Amino acid sequence: MKRLMILAAVSAAALASAACVTVIDADGDYGWSGQGAQPFDGARDDCRARAGHDEGTTAFVTCMAEKGWTRSRD
Repeated sequence: MKRLMILAAVSAAALASAACVTVIDADGDYGWSGQGAQPFDGARDDCRARAGHDEGTTAFVTCMAEKGWTRSRD
């Protein structure tokens, strides 16, 4: 029974954190927000490599969206 209670508490914590929205201010005008997204730094680094290190391209923004991140104007 004790194991079941621990499992239930861990599961509840995981579900609660999965629903969190993270907002990262990339610069003064734009920010990134993600809900249940991949870790930001890893997603950004992967998308930079795919987009030829140019964060201003549609390819970069699309890649970030595939990882759960959307860009919005502050």
